[in-house]
Amino acid sequence: MLVAACDGSGGAPGARSGDAPAGAGGTEAAAATPQVSLNVDDGATDVPVDTLVKVGSTDGRITAVKVRSAAGPVRGELSADGASWRATDRLEPGARYRVRTTVEGEDGTPVTSVAKFTTRALNLDEQTYPSVSPIDGETVGVGMPVVVTFDLPVKRKAAFEKRMKVTSQPAQAGSWRWVSDREAHWRPREYWQPGTKVSVSVGVNSVPAGGGIYGQENRTVSFQVGKAHIYKVNAKTHTMKVFEDGKLLRTLPITTGKEGFTTRSGVKVIMEKSATRRMNSETVGIAQGSAEAYDIDDVKWAMRVTSSGEFIHGAPWSVGSQGRANVSHGCTGMSDADAGWLYDMSRRGDVVEYVGTDRPMEPDNGYGDWNIDWDDYVEGSALS
Repeated sequence: MLVAACDGSGGAPGARSGDAPAGAGGTEAAAATPQVSLNVDDGATDVPVDTLVKVGSTDGRITAVKVRSAAGPVRGELSADGASWRATDRLEPGARYRVRTTVEGEDGTPVTSVAKFTTRALNLDEQTYPSVSPIDGETVGVGMPVVVTFDLPVKRKAAFEKRMKVTSQPAQAGSWRWVSDREAHWRPREYWQPGTKVSVSVGVNSVPAGGGIYGQENRTVSFQVGKAHIYKVNAKTHTMKVFEDGKLLRTLPITTGKEGFTTRSGVKVIMEKSATRRMNSETVGIAQGSAEAYDIDDVKWAMRVTSSGEFIHGAPWSVGSQGRANVSHGCTGMSDADAGWLYDMSRRGDVVEYVGTDRPMEPDNGYGDWNIDWDDYVEGSALS
């Protein structure tokens, strides 16, 4: 119990100037001195960063609590009866905090107490940082998942997921799914509605991740969903049908993977775009000197759809086969003119639906979230 230290002149805490002391002929007892309790000892050092500061009071009503360090204030909530205050933010590592509490005594006199403490310092090997995609302010396609990547593993996934929120306008049902100890995805049950505004809050600062690791920072990101671009690729007919908001814009002749390099069937999502890109077969496991080896410096209008190396891109060397045969090493090739037109209208998160091959798309090969049945996707949540 920390007894409140009065701000002001040297009278007894809780007593008004001019009050008669108890036992000096007065007929009323002096008002009880308000007392403040704190769940952190005054002067404490090495306080754990996941501590939620709590303040209580007896013989008085708390009217204000300010918890602050050089890193900024700590937010909290005061109970309706003024008997307690509880922080909603955790603490920063290696910071000196000052807790200033004002209590109104039984006689209405405000009494202020101050306590100080210091938190434990953490190095970068003890903190995991959350990177969030999409980036703040980005406009994405209707298939874009929210991706949170941690630079150190999270063992206490449920504790983190409770503090990871996705809200949208209009509201759409969705779920988190943990891909690994370092990566979690969130997707709506169906493709995003065009024009949706989305806000992502990852409030894991100083939350224990397990293994002596703590969340390093809170993150908040907002993004918007653009038009519904859905591209339907048929590897048997060697065509791509380009739809925007349900309307067929064009049917493009294409080529996909030849035997031994079969393009995956399933739902893919554009992950990144490059106006020009060097493509080297060694990056996909084809050794230099092999009959299938290639090294092309300036492939135009490249859009990645898998982590393993499938792209949509301009392929002027295969124009004669486009619309007729599959001759690529797994990518979707088209003329530079068609690829440039598609590139200009496309954005991250646009959907490419592939059919016509016997090689399925792996759910964790890029943004393959749409290849998982909804019930199975929800099972990937740490809170399911």
